[in-house]
Amino acid sequence: MIKDRYQHLSKGEPVVSIVMPAYNEEANILQTLLSLSNNETQWPVEIIVVNNNSADKTEEMVVSSGIPCIKETKQGITNARNAGLAVAKGVYILNADADTIYPKDWIEEMVKPLASNDKVCSVYGRFSFIPIGNTSRFTYFFYEYFADLMRWINKIFRDEAMNAYGFNSGFRREQGLTVEGFNHPPGTNEDGWLALKLREKGYGKLYYVTNIKALVWTNDRRIQIDGGLFKGTIKRLKRMIGL
Repeated sequence: MIKDRYQHLSKGEPVVSIVMPAYNEEANILQTLLSLSNNETQWPVEIIVVNNNSADKTEEMVVSSGIPCIKETKQGITNARNAGLAVAKGVYILNADADTIYPKDWIEEMVKPLASNDKVCSVYGRFSFIPIGNTSRFTYFFYEYFADLMRWINKIFRDEAMNAYGFNSGFRREQGLTVEGFNHPPGTNEDGWLALKLREKGYGKLYYVTNIKALVWTNDRRIQIDGGLFKGTIKRLKRMIGL
């Protein structure tokens, strides 16, 4: 099913390249690729999975589903994203993660601001969590409202680039290459730093895609790694106030 849907999505020279790093994602990646392949968009699309030294069947599963897969042996998310950017052919790059579910209008809604306004250099979107730990969806419902508040605070009082996440953002390929892609200083994140570089280069402003049609569902393992919802929230609050 993925192969057939992707062949339909990828007809013609790609205008949109979706770059997805993957490290030991055999449990998640097929449902992610299926959700992307089910997208409906006017743009020809290529999906590039970057196998970053997976020890499981991630690459085998990607290849069997008909999706292009390249290898990046230098470990790390920055290296993987840069490897995908280097081989991408599209005018627009959309960043995706292998543990996220994308709605059928995600590609169209994320590319639209870039395609229609040359004063927009980067886009980022909304997300909700898929619980894998003990935190319920009911609890996350309220947390996500808190996350919206934090995005507003970042935009008004700090830096909007902090709102750009690697599983739900995009930019123009040529502009990304001129700022050395996802390379970033120690202590910063590759996704937000790229958005910052694009804006500081004078390519335009950031754009928050709020349309519910573009809301993605992502695995909550980032929060679980931080120690769960409570500890993760405290860590985010400390980062927000500079502690």
